[in-house]
Amino acid sequence: MPAISEEIVTEVKHWSNKTFSFKTTRDSGFNFRTGEFTMMGMMIDGKKLMRAYSVASANYDDYLEWVSIKLEDGPLTSHLQNIKVGDKIIRNNKSTGTLVNDHLLSGRNLYLISTGTGIAPFLGIIKDLETYDKFEHVILTHTVQYEDELIYREHLENLQPAGKFTYFNTLTQQDWPRTGRITNWIKDNRLWQESGNDRFDPAQDRMMICGSMGLNEDIVEWLNGIGATEGNNKEQGTYVVEKAFVG
Repeated sequence: MPAISEEIVTEVKHWSNKTFSFKTTRDSGFNFRTGEFTMMGMMIDGKKLMRAYSVASANYDDYLEWVSIKLEDGPLTSHLQNIKVGDKIIRNNKSTGTLVNDHLLSGRNLYLISTGTGIAPFLGIIKDLETYDKFEHVILTHTVQYEDELIYREHLENLQPAGKFTYFNTLTQQDWPRTGRITNWIKDNRLWQESGNDRFDPAQDRMMICGSMGLNEDIVEWLNGIGATEGNNKEQGTYVVEKAFVG
């Protein structure tokens, strides 16, 4: 395969004036681990314009799913947000990333902490059967400013009766049953109580983090303070955090 491949857009959904998602075809030769990202973009004025995007689908899906912000003055997103079914995108044939099950020890509860479009890699992880083989319970948190930014909310709420999955959202700029930054919910020990679980125990529980730089740093500092260890390709650990880009 060449270093760059084309895919065709098959579905587009605009969630709010800040976010949209879309699906594309998937070349049968493109393999990735659920939770990884690759470089994706478009040909603009005859030039390749690409950014790091998490693959929001699982590694067994026959399509690729992507989540993006909208920026009117963004070099790529100002074009990408106007794509339609039948349009073409380009992507790198190699994928990488730290938000994969392989980097974590098996455990009791797996917490997936996301803000904004940082939810993207977790959309695939919560579908992957390997996740539920490795962990007893999966809790996905999603923090945004306003209700209309809770992308995939209806889908995620409908997954809750499955027994091994909990969806937990918070808003920071609107009245809501759960308000405030997710870091406060974690440091105040409210997240565990509200999601029906025992307090986070680094000996048993695991965490993946994908959000703003500030969120990532705050939670990693808290995790290190309670004795958690970061996992990587060489050694499995208690938590992993996406460092390559801000989701």
